[in-house]
Amino acid sequence: MSGSKCRRLSGALVRPLLDSVDCVLFDCDGVIWRGDQAIPGAPQVINLLKESGKKVFFVTNNSTKTRKMYADKLATLGFHASEEEVFGTAYCSAMYLKTVCRLDGKVYLIGSPAMRQELEAVGIQQTGVGPDPVSGKQSDWANVALDPEVKAVLVGFDEHFSYMKLNRALQYLSQQGCLFVGTNRDSRLPLEGGKAVPGTGCLLQAVETAAQCQAQTVGKPNRFMYDCVASQFGLSRDRCLMVGDRLDTDIMLGSNCGLKTLLTLTGVSTVADAEAHQQSGCAERQGMVPDYYVESIADLLPALQG
Repeated sequence: MSGSKCRRLSGALVRPLLDSVDCVLFDCDGVIWRGDQAIPGAPQVINLLKESGKKVFFVTNNSTKTRKMYADKLATLGFHASEEEVFGTAYCSAMYLKTVCRLDGKVYLIGSPAMRQELEAVGIQQTGVGPDPVSGKQSDWANVALDPEVKAVLVGFDEHFSYMKLNRALQYLSQQGCLFVGTNRDSRLPLEGGKAVPGTGCLLQAVETAAQCQAQTVGKPNRFMYDCVASQFGLSRDRCLMVGDRLDTDIMLGSNCGLKTLLTLTGVSTVADAEAHQQSGCAERQGMVPDYYVESIADLLPALQG
């Protein structure tokens, strides 16, 4: 690959990169684990980074788990991690509504019980979690009962997404001043064996189409996700490394925030994908070209053990 970006990180390059950063942000699925199995060597990499004095954080667009649920999973798989080091979109969307929007009212939530818990943990009440089947006629749908205290619609992953939820979101967003926030725009959730299921982005786009307005998203690649971490831990962007398996979320987040970036090939994106972006001549696509790539983050182990 031409240019100084997207170099294979190996041998003599590893130690200088690690010495140049104080903080490493990791995506989770496809980077440190796949499903319920840790990527071989990943727990040792994380634990050795922390032992060497690096700050380590876990940033994920998954909105179906609370910070505690993630911390518990990390511990089960052998990672040394605390709840405070986890930044998922369930938590970050709650923080966005509280600190940036300064929401004064309830949220209509298209999302998971985990999102409800994170909202309630910062003092925000919600309505909407669970099934909402359709009944009646179109005139009934247009006049569906609404909670007068709702001042924002928040869309995350919702296995109970339905026509009535879509309709109810439209009715709320038709009210003047109602805020509209989405956790992320990932359109597909990749599964083992090359399969995939629809992601949050599909649900969010449906609501945007119905309401004829755009949501503000908080997840990767939006820089709020990094800002959320940086504001709490005093990070310096030029001393941070973002490690991920997706060019359009993880690597783009790093580019948007001025971080060093490392693509691992244990997940979604490939070197060929990065090469296509680099050779496209498109400025936006250049943001999806990582500084470095590795086959697996286990490739960092020799330098950490040396």
